Amino acid sequence: MILKLKDGDVEIQLFPDVAPKHVERIQKLANDGLYDNVVFHRVIDGFMAQTGDVKFGNSSSKDFDLSRAGMGGSDLPDLKAEFTDIAHTRGILSAARSADPNSANSQFFICFDSAPHLDRQYSAFGKVIKGMEFIDMIKKGDPNSGAVPDPDKIISLKSK
Repeated sequence: MILKLKDGDVEIQLFPDVAPKHVERIQKLANDGLYDNVVFHRVIDGFMAQTGDVKFGNSSSKDFDLSRAGMGGSDLPDLKAEFTDIAHTRGILSAARSADPNSANSQFFICFDSAPHLDRQYSAFGKVIKGMEFIDMIKKGDPNSGAVPDPDKIISLKSK
């Protein structure tokens, strides 16, 4: 997949062999254009950048509400966890969720660095293979909450 950001394009390799339902979901939402203009609502330097709230996080939508970004998902049902032994290292994409392991929907995060406490707790479904320097340039948020005032956004996310 190609993730277009303000600073450049990011190439992502998906893992359909280990997280087929998560890969299927991200491709469907991306190819339907639902990730276009969605903000990175939670970004913690040295940890991760979270995005993908297609309900409240689309900066060009009439429903956009930065105070609620991160609380929504898509109209599709939540996904069952697809935990694997893939380590949450720099560049890994993983499904964001609530405390319920089977609550992932449209949101995901990209790791800036290794986060072993997430291993086998979140469904890793892809990895940045080119352009990680552009992920590093995403505007960072509060060091504790990750909340980002005037956040960066996805310009587009599409299958290659």
